[in-house]
Amino acid sequence: MEPVPAASRPGPAPAPASPGPAFTADPAQGRLFSTARLVRSTDVTPDGRLRFDALARYLQEAAEDDVADTGWDAPYDWRLRRCEVAVHGYPRYGDQVTLRTFCSATGPRWAERTTTLAGPGGDLMQSRAVWVAIARADGRPCPLGAEFYHWYGAATGGREVSARLTHPVPPAAETLDSRPWPLRASDFDPAGHVGNTIHWAAVEDVLTQSAALPVTAGLEYHRPVLPGQQPRLVTASAGGLAWAWLLADTQRLASARLTFAAGTGPPQTQQ
Repeated sequence: MEPVPAASRPGPAPAPASPGPAFTADPAQGRLFSTARLVRSTDVTPDGRLRFDALARYLQEAAEDDVADTGWDAPYDWRLRRCEVAVHGYPRYGDQVTLRTFCSATGPRWAERTTTLAGPGGDLMQSRAVWVAIARADGRPCPLGAEFYHWYGAATGGREVSARLTHPVPPAAETLDSRPWPLRASDFDPAGHVGNTIHWAAVEDVLTQSAALPVTAGLEYHRPVLPGQQPRLVTASAGGLAWAWLLADTQRLASARLTFAAGTGPPQTQQ
């Protein structure tokens, strides 16, 4: 394959109008795992910005690499409950980025993982994701167990986190944007449902309606998206916020909340 000529490479990605919330510091003690990625052409928008679905893939791969590095064979699987991303800047095509990840809090049957993505100029994005431990025998949430705490307990500093979901149901308004969101065979993961990284592609669909980029983005997973379903993407925006819901009939499958700096964001939706 011939190299891409320098003149055809995308220019710098636009930055948010103001930085998002302050980032959580790395733990003073306990396990902190680091890895690196090169932002490739398959990870970015036409203008060179790292897409949110590519970021989600980076986050999941960093988590899997962290567990593999311990040598621990976890007796259960993990299911993502929610993920929140704060943004100080966006990586671009060709950047070498690092990811630092650690367990920042726990609950009885779930744990929070905080991951910070840094680029050449410093820390750019930080995610906080709550993962639920799922027993392989019956698919139900199960206790984390002693070996989990052996590897990850110290970094939490005793902090606890809730697994509760907080996003509202979509408003009942005929003026909301609603369109089919077709599924592809490649969207499904080994668990038999749509992988969590694919949901972030819906966020990218929302951003095509906005000249600005969000300073925070959060996604909640309500129900698995299964083969044979025909989801719809429903969106709304007002007051510096944009919302997106993936629905199957009236059931919420997933929801996203995007926060923009004052005076920016998608056009307001009439409700």
